[in-house]
Amino acid sequence: MNRRAAIFIFFSCLTLSLSPLKTMVAAVQEKPFVVEYYYKAKWGYADEFLTLFKKNHLPVLKKQVDSGRILSIRIEKPRYHATEEGRWDFRVTLAFKSAEIYNSPSEEEAIIRQIYPDQQTFKREEQRRFEILIAHWDVPILPVE
Repeated sequence: MNRRAAIFIFFSCLTLSLSPLKTMVAAVQEKPFVVEYYYKAKWGYADEFLTLFKKNHLPVLKKQVDSGRILSIRIEKPRYHATEEGRWDFRVTLAFKSAEIYNSPSEEEAIIRQIYPDQQTFKREEQRRFEILIAHWDVPILPVE
């Protein structure tokens, strides 16, 4: 066997042996990446926070659903009160198309400029939304089999 044929056979075998690895990596990259975002507002201001969230942030998220970056949006609140330490007012669960998509740059700033031409009002309302927020944290979720 000549050297050229040996090299061809070597790289063909290498490519075939890496194919399952490539398939596994592609499968992992295509799995939805779910993140829960928790919001805790000052007492008595949760409704105002939610109104501003729905007015200014939810439409931006929905545009990302339209583009395919985000697969789903779910907004929930607890049925009953918890202790102050464990209290949260709203949980927003976003399922991104993949971890790769989640970690890639988003078009959020462009979307904001597009759907909110009055940037002064938008910025003032977003500032108010965060003024009444006591805490915010993000929890990436892993499925358990």
